[in-house]
Amino acid sequence: MKYQTSYDQNENLPNKQGLLNKDEIDLAEFEGFLTAEILLTDKLTSKTKFDLKYIQNIHLLALGELYDFAGKWRTVNLSKGGYVFASAQFLDQTMQYFEDEMLKNLPKRYASKEDLLNDVAKIHAELLFIHPFREGNGRAARILANLMCRKYGYEPPNWELISKDEKEPLNFGIYVKAVQQAANQDYTLMQQIFRQISLS
Repeated sequence: MKYQTSYDQNENLPNKQGLLNKDEIDLAEFEGFLTAEILLTDKLTSKTKFDLKYIQNIHLLALGELYDFAGKWRTVNLSKGGYVFASAQFLDQTMQYFEDEMLKNLPKRYASKEDLLNDVAKIHAELLFIHPFREGNGRAARILANLMCRKYGYEPPNWELISKDEKEPLNFGIYVKAVQQAANQDYTLMQQIFRQISLS
């Protein structure tokens, strides 16, 4: 996924392995995120704490072998399709607010799966709305959602149910709209999506 930034990002991002072929880079990123999720799932316990360090560690484990910026908040402004993500200049403060207002208020247990999904959807939408990393935001956010579900004994969402076909009722355009609604702290659409893609 490419974004408009303060400089041209049509080319592949420079990487530690010197990969120039897009397919090779995509594969390295895919393998990195897969490995990160396996490692973090193995270490998951009832005491696992989802905070900023945890989110940064997801990104670092996934992309640390590939990019110097892995695990670090981005230092460039990003936009996609004319939609501008949170300003890089204030990202430290934005992420601290995200932790204080959302992550720290997560309960230790949930009365129902629906209550859990409502919180996971809020965290997911807000994290994607902020877009804290230079690359890999969607994948890091999906892994976090998967791990949050697993911590409480539930299967992770089936992300493949979000169709790339705009004619389907549950499609990527609706998903993007749900992220954009987080700008107004409206998480209802993302919560509906999570109920649709989560196993009973």
